[in-house]
Amino acid sequence: MAAQSTLRYPGHPAQILLNQCARYLRNRWKSTPKAARLVATVILALSIISGTYGTRKWLKKNAEDKVQGRRLLRKNSGIRGKDGSRTIFVPYRSSTAKVVIHPTKPTTWDAHRRLFLNPPRAARLNDGPMASQVPPPNTKPGLNIAFLHQFLSLLSIMIPHWNSKESGLLLSQGGFLLLRTYLSLVVTRLDGEIVRDLVAGNGRGFLWGIVKWCGIGGFASYTNAAIKFLQSKVSIAFRTRLTRYIHDLYLNDNLNYYKVLNLDGGIGQGIDQFICNDLTLFTASAASLYSSIGKPFVDLCVFNYQLFRSLGPLALTGLMVNYIVTATALRRLSPPFGKLKAIEGRREGDFRGLHARLIANAEEIAFYGGAEMEKVFLDAGFRDLKSWMEGIYRLKIRYNMLEDFVLKYSWSAFGYLITSLPVFLPAWGGLAGSPEPAFPASSSSSPEASNPQHTRMQAFITNKRLMLSLADAGARMMYSLKDLSELAGYTSRVYTLISTLHRVHASAYAPPRHTHPELFSLADVHGTLQRGYDGIRLENTPLIAPAPMSQLPGTQLTGPLTFALPPGAHTLISGPNGSGKSSVARLLAGLWPIYRGLVSRPARIGGAEGIMFLPQRAYLSVGTLRDQVIYPHSEPDMRAAGRSDEGDLRRALEAVRLGYLVEREGGWDARKEWRDVLSGGEKQRMGFARAVYHAPRFLVVDEGTSAVSGDVEGHLYETVKGIGTTLCVVSTRASLRRYCEWNLTLGVVVEAKEGGGEGSYEGSDEDVLP
Repeated sequence: MAAQSTLRYPGHPAQILLNQCARYLRNRWKSTPKAARLVATVILALSIISGTYGTRKWLKKNAEDKVQGRRLLRKNSGIRGKDGSRTIFVPYRSSTAKVVIHPTKPTTWDAHRRLFLNPPRAARLNDGPMASQVPPPNTKPGLNIAFLHQFLSLLSIMIPHWNSKESGLLLSQGGFLLLRTYLSLVVTRLDGEIVRDLVAGNGRGFLWGIVKWCGIGGFASYTNAAIKFLQSKVSIAFRTRLTRYIHDLYLNDNLNYYKVLNLDGGIGQGIDQFICNDLTLFTASAASLYSSIGKPFVDLCVFNYQLFRSLGPLALTGLMVNYIVTATALRRLSPPFGKLKAIEGRREGDFRGLHARLIANAEEIAFYGGAEMEKVFLDAGFRDLKSWMEGIYRLKIRYNMLEDFVLKYSWSAFGYLITSLPVFLPAWGGLAGSPEPAFPASSSSSPEASNPQHTRMQAFITNKRLMLSLADAGARMMYSLKDLSELAGYTSRVYTLISTLHRVHASAYAPPRHTHPELFSLADVHGTLQRGYDGIRLENTPLIAPAPMSQLPGTQLTGPLTFALPPGAHTLISGPNGSGKSSVARLLAGLWPIYRGLVSRPARIGGAEGIMFLPQRAYLSVGTLRDQVIYPHSEPDMRAAGRSDEGDLRRALEAVRLGYLVEREGGWDARKEWRDVLSGGEKQRMGFARAVYHAPRFLVVDEGTSAVSGDVEGHLYETVKGIGTTLCVVSTRASLRRYCEWNLTLGVVVEAKEGGGEGSYEGSDEDVLP
């Protein structure tokens, strides 16, 4: 009888390692002094207690945030921090997610200003007679140094620092791209093994290869889906960064949203096209650039190395020559897609602007019966856009025919020639003149699979697969040239938008080189706006309507004007049309540049110690009825000031005879399209309700009661005067003089006080306009 073996299986390696670690810790614990054990025990207990307390505190705060988030989400509101940040809650699955939006710091704008307004000379973005406008209008989008500077400047906004969210997403995407390249190599080797076993009749090896193929295919499918998902996340992250940056630069106290449309003229009226459409296309194209160029480049390097091992230096040299010749030919024969896309974007914006114009003026057009004329304008705009897009498509057809023939068929034929070198010219194939397969045969292969013919078949299939993958990577690299050209067009559009906003924000207007600025152009502004003055004052300030271009001179409406309105001096500014009455309001609000002299006003727009403006065309915002009364405040601002709906807000509406709106419209939280719900008179009375709510120190009314009846008009002015607000009324109607103590008539005479009230007027005969 055979003796029983005494050998025992030592156990799982992980179990052995765990036992060794436990034994080491027990020995260390026994050799440690009692005092050290006591200290360690106390530290462990404190860690557990503090961790439990911190977890409980975090759970409690998280529950409070969820309750607050649901409440603010219903009211479409948020929380404003002391540093200017804004916390909003957005719906996420069955709960809410907290999002903190930090404003762009002024130091960031100062640092970026040199990139967008003072580009390096090598970029050639500040050459030519229009050097003050960056980029100049004659700059052609394309693959050049200018495109590189523009893209890197935008990249500094999209990826602000190395540890940002975008950097992590790109790093994760890069890892998956490398993993996909490795899986491509594994699939290539497995393809050769399956064909080898099939030809050799090795059924077991063939079936095992199919099993491995399906397993790798599932993992490769997950990898491809992850790459697409991360690419979409990168695109959204890029767009979020740029959109918030542009919004901070576009909507701020400097009134850039007004100046960029009415003063600068660099991008016309289609800024919504830039922000909504061009920015989306740019971020999507920039996000795809990482995978469309990075992944093929890695594939080219890896597959070329494998083919070099299998086919030798001659094949590699032929591949390099093929790449260079193909890239040069396609680059020379490629149409200027960047310039074409930029022009297409501009014409899309023009066509969109025609529709926006029709929507904004639908009532006036309907009164005039101008549908046919507007249809002519829209058809002409669409016809221009259509003809341009058809021209681009015709160019793409010819270029795509050439591109597909070169990259698909000629490269495939060249690949067959390369892979045939070890068969027909064995002395020229492989390293050292001997063919060497890119992947060695597995040591577990059957004797049938080791047959030289079967090995040659495996090597051919493997090399063919490598060549097909290499051709696909090269084709994607060549296709990316066209994508780069389109990206250059989108980059030029977004760079132009941000450059224009920086120019408006910094008032960086300069005359062309070797010239002097035109009189009263945007490059000839020497006046001063003083904030913090307790009153309204103009000193030697001419009223000049600016031209909507930086180089054109403005139109002078009056000569130098000097007057001062202290608190309590209710004043009517009247005069004929074109005399500059509304220009005074625009100068006080900071909408127009002050070319000469000094303009003084209170520090803030709105608030108890500030100045407020009521234009003729009342603006009603998106939101609830409450939001219409407290605009531009938000509900948290109202609550923080100690105001209430049924107290302060209802009194404001009743003061202007709009108290019935709360019941008629369904309460303070009712949401409607208020510009369509309220009549013209109700809209203007809503403006006065805002004035009652904010109670400013000065109120400038520019034809703000033109749609209100006479009895209500007098009630509105007396109500505002009754809360301690000083009126400055701009109107052509002499009937409003009864509500004011002073009348400043532009173009005729300055008339003294009427009616015996207290007031003052600072000036002299020289200040009276002729």
